[in-house]
Amino acid sequence: VMLENYFKTKPTLTDHVTGKPLSGAYPPELLEIFSDELFDAASTEIPNWPGYGLTPLRSLDGLASVLDFNAVHYKDESGRFGLGSFKALGGAYAVMRVLSAQTGLAPSDIRAGAAKEAVGGVTVAAATDGNHGRSVAWGAGKAGCQCHIYIHRGVCDGRRRAMEELGATVTRTAGDYDDSVRICARDAAAHAWQVVSDTSYPGYDQIPRDVMAGYGVMGTEILSQLSQPPSHMILQAGVGGLAAALAARFWLECGEQRPRLIVVEADRAPSLLTSAQVGKLHAISISEETIMAGLSCGEVSPLAWEVLWRCADHFVTVADEFVAPAMRCLASGELGGGNIEGGECSTAGLIALIAIATDQKLRGEFSLDENSRVLLIGSEGATDPKFYHGIVAVE
Repeated sequence: VMLENYFKTKPTLTDHVTGKPLSGAYPPELLEIFSDELFDAASTEIPNWPGYGLTPLRSLDGLASVLDFNAVHYKDESGRFGLGSFKALGGAYAVMRVLSAQTGLAPSDIRAGAAKEAVGGVTVAAATDGNHGRSVAWGAGKAGCQCHIYIHRGVCDGRRRAMEELGATVTRTAGDYDDSVRICARDAAAHAWQVVSDTSYPGYDQIPRDVMAGYGVMGTEILSQLSQPPSHMILQAGVGGLAAALAARFWLECGEQRPRLIVVEADRAPSLLTSAQVGKLHAISISEETIMAGLSCGEVSPLAWEVLWRCADHFVTVADEFVAPAMRCLASGELGGGNIEGGECSTAGLIALIAIATDQKLRGEFSLDENSRVLLIGSEGATDPKFYHGIVAVE
C-alpha cells in the first residue's frame, strides 16, 4: 500500500541483461587500475578536509518489510561537504592530486596554503552534467587555482550558477555530455590547462583513477557502518565511475564473498547495457535527455568498463516516468530512515529494486529473497533546489 500511494503504475525494468561475472578473488590484472593503495590514499587524505564527516547509511526498514528483505540500506550523499552529491569526493580529490604532482608538495601542504603562488598559475578544466564540475570548482577554489567548466545543452541554469558561485568560468556547449567532454579536452590542450575528468580515454587514465579513488571513500565508510557487507548492491551508472569504484572497493575487501552487483542506467542512455549485450565497449547516441542528468552519458569510461564487465551480475535500465514518484516516496519518510532528500539520480536504484522485488520471476533471477541485504546509493540531494522542490511538492 505504501508504494501504491506514490507509484500509480508499478515500476518495471525497461530492459535487462545478465552479465558474465568472474568468480573468485579480485583479479591481479585489476590491481594495475584499482588497488588497495589507491583507495587507501584517498581514504587517508579526504577525512582531513574541513567539513568532513561520514554521510548517513539510512535503514529503509519500511521498504525492506514491504518487499520482504532482511534489510535495505541507503547511503545518503545529499549532505557531502555541502555540495549535495558523492561527486564532492572525486573531483576535488583529483584536483588536489594534480596540484601535488605539479608543485611537488604533499596535499596537506597545499591544503595549508604553502604553494599559493605555484598553485595560482595552474588551471584545471572539466566537462560535467553538474555535480562533478561543482566538485572540481570547489576543490580549485579551496586550493587557489583557476577553473574552467564545460556544460552541455541539457544542464539547467541552477547548476551552472552554482559552479559560477564557486569561482569557475562556465561555458555551455551546443551538444550532449559527450560533446562537452571533447570540447573541454580540445580547449584544454590549446591553453595548457589540466583536464580533471571522471571518464578515461586513450592516453588519459590516471586522473580518472584518482577521481574514482575519491568515490571509493564511500565504500570504506559503508564497510565501517555495516556489521556485515550487503548481499546485493544496486549502483547507478552514467560513464560508470561510481559503479566501478564501489564494485572494485568491495571486491578488494570481500573477495569471493563480494556483493552481487546490479548496474542500473536510464533507458535513454543505456551505454553499459548495450556494451554488455555486444560484449565490448559500445558508444550510443542520445536522442532525448533523461531527467536523471548525471546518468545521461553515451560513452562508458574504459576504466569503468574494465571493472564492470568482470563483476556485474546484471545490467538494467529504468524509465524516467518513475523518477518523480520515487523522489516523493523518499521525501515522505515512509520507506524508513527519515525524510530523505533524494535527487533524480538517487532514484535509479530504488526504482530498479522495486521493479525486481515485485516480480517473482525477476526475484529468482536476481537471487533476491527474505535474507537479502541490499545497498542503494543516494548519490545526490537537491542539487537544483528549485527543480527538486517543484517535483517533491506535487501531490
